[in-house]
Amino acid sequence: FGKVGGFAAQVFHDAGFNIVGVSDYKGGVYNSRGLNPTALMRYKDEAQTVAGFPAADAITNEELIELDCDVLVPAAIEDQITGRNADLVRAKLIVEGANGPTTPEADHSLSERGVYIVPDVLANSGGVTVSYFEWVQDIQAYFWSEDQVNRQLRDVMASAFNAAASLAEEKNVRLRLAALALGIGRVAEAHVARGLYP
Repeated sequence: FGKVGGFAAQVFHDAGFNIVGVSDYKGGVYNSRGLNPTALMRYKDEAQTVAGFPAADAITNEELIELDCDVLVPAAIEDQITGRNADLVRAKLIVEGANGPTTPEADHSLSERGVYIVPDVLANSGGVTVSYFEWVQDIQAYFWSEDQVNRQLRDVMASAFNAAASLAEEKNVRLRLAALALGIGRVAEAHVARGLYP
């Protein structure tokens, strides 16, 4: 429940989702009736952790991964979902907020079970995209409103997801492979266009 996880929880909550569990480096909290991300953030600002939040039961980070939920957002460190715990994951959708939170073995196991994974290369690229927007604005000396930035970000992220999802369906591969193939293809095209390859 840091920058990425906290923001994701707030966005999902605002969209009508019931946030049942969150964690940080000291532990996690769970409430099947739902957690209020704003109240959690206030508590965390004061206590420096979500552990001990009064309106919830204590859980471990490992138990958080295994919660019965629709969407799981591993948003902190790599290798959170591995071959050891992939079979215990009950989420139907995983949105990788962290870099590399799911090992290749776990990715295969989860996909075989029908768990849909939005890979890190798609899910957490918003920060880099907005950094690019900052660069574009600085070069032009023309600055966008927050709404314009959010609209542009939404367009870029949706376009990237849709392209990867289309390729995944067309080639009958997982979304991660499709996203990586598109990215590598674009880099190769740019190198050829710039004359970096013979």
